[in-house]
Amino acid sequence: MSDALARPAAAGTSAPPRSNAVVAVLALAGIVVSLMQTLVIPIVPELPKLLDAPASDTAWAVTATLLAAAVATPVVGRLGDMVGKRRMLLTSIVLLVSGSVVCALADSLVPMIAGRALQGLSAAVVPLGISILRDTVSAEKLAGSTAVMSASLGVGGALGLPTAAFIADNWDWHILFWTSATLGVVSFLLVLVFVPESQNRVGGRFDLVGSLGLSAGLVSLLLAVSKGADWGWTSGTTLGLGAAAVLILAAWGWWELRAKQPLVDLRTTAKPQVLFTNLASIALGFSMFAMSLVLPQLLQLPEQTGYGLGRSMLTVGLVLAPQGLVMMVMSAVSAKITKAKGPKVTLMIGALIVASGYGLNILLMSEVWHLILVSCIIGAGVGFTYGALPALIMGAVDPSQTGAANSLNTLMRSLGTSFASAIAGVILAQMTTDFGGYALPSENGFKVVMAIGAGAALAAFLLATFIPKRKAPAGLSVVEDAAGTEGAEEAAPVKA
Repeated sequence: MSDALARPAAAGTSAPPRSNAVVAVLALAGIVVSLMQTLVIPIVPELPKLLDAPASDTAWAVTATLLAAAVATPVVGRLGDMVGKRRMLLTSIVLLVSGSVVCALADSLVPMIAGRALQGLSAAVVPLGISILRDTVSAEKLAGSTAVMSASLGVGGALGLPTAAFIADNWDWHILFWTSATLGVVSFLLVLVFVPESQNRVGGRFDLVGSLGLSAGLVSLLLAVSKGADWGWTSGTTLGLGAAAVLILAAWGWWELRAKQPLVDLRTTAKPQVLFTNLASIALGFSMFAMSLVLPQLLQLPEQTGYGLGRSMLTVGLVLAPQGLVMMVMSAVSAKITKAKGPKVTLMIGALIVASGYGLNILLMSEVWHLILVSCIIGAGVGFTYGALPALIMGAVDPSQTGAANSLNTLMRSLGTSFASAIAGVILAQMTTDFGGYALPSENGFKVVMAIGAGAALAAFLLATFIPKRKAPAGLSVVEDAAGTEGAEEAAPVKA
């Protein structure tokens, strides 16, 4: 094996011949995992009939994935730093395939929930992929590569909805999960052949107590947030879970500050660059998910309401699909801005674009092309922000902490989406209009949610202003310093 393949190029030299293949394979894996998240959306209304279970129980097919992803992301990220990022990436894909097969064979509620939970355990694929890129791609290509990898999450989500709707409309619903399993197997084989393992491993003992504490705290918090509307926000269950989350996470923080090898290095997390990037990620996660709640409902509500467009789920998917393509294109543009001005500037630009998209949506929401335009503008902003976030994180942490740090940042975005779902749900449930005896979300309710989405994006912009601006050492571009060149200079043997 030649040195060119055994070790990534240093900053300023050309990338190894296989680096483009590594980026493409990792991006494909990210798309496959994000497809899993939208795969079930077209059949959610039909699940009670398909699984012969109450709607309140079939909702766990979505909730189980959310909880499993929240638990797995920080744990798998840390294990990637310890035992190998490629190894944990392959493990995550195996869990995705296993969960897909279980769901494909399911005809009742319990195996469906179990399979969806297994699928959720694969959520760390994108942060692991970004961390692998830091170790295998030359510094001059790192910004573009991480932007593409980050955008894969949005691309898969955007393209997955029309694909899933088309399959569900024309074939048996089990085909959705056989498709997911097949794509997972393809991704596994490609990663096995093209993606090298990193030598940046810290080893040591896994923080089992920390992982259990964080998992318990997150599950309590997310259950309270995601199921609060069903149980009642002032019910004993919701309030009890919320209180438990506060107490458990406080105890977990106490433990992590004293652990020799913590699951999450809270001292590193408290660095201004990491702290404000993670806070901005929560705001962005909130903002970006608001669109996913508003646009599909506007498209599907009856035209007789005066603001609904009366379209099918397949049309919803086709309207949102261009957003994914815009996201991918804008990721390349964001990489150029990051390289010239730094990821902080890119993040701020992206947040403003997202806010402007929501502002436009308040004014334009009466035609299908209005919603296509709005989704593309917001998608452009997301393409900017998704590329900037990992660069900011990697610029502030040691290469040995890249997996854990990127996974924690992904978790912050997920928390933002969960809060968005809960708050938007409350607003739309309170601001309703009567339609043939049924209470439907009102036009003003949608506008309020969009205004809050714009406000969250502006909050992300404000938080980003507190991120310290780093000056690159002589001979390095801004992005090479901000994204860190340490990992690109480490040896990384290729395993085919």
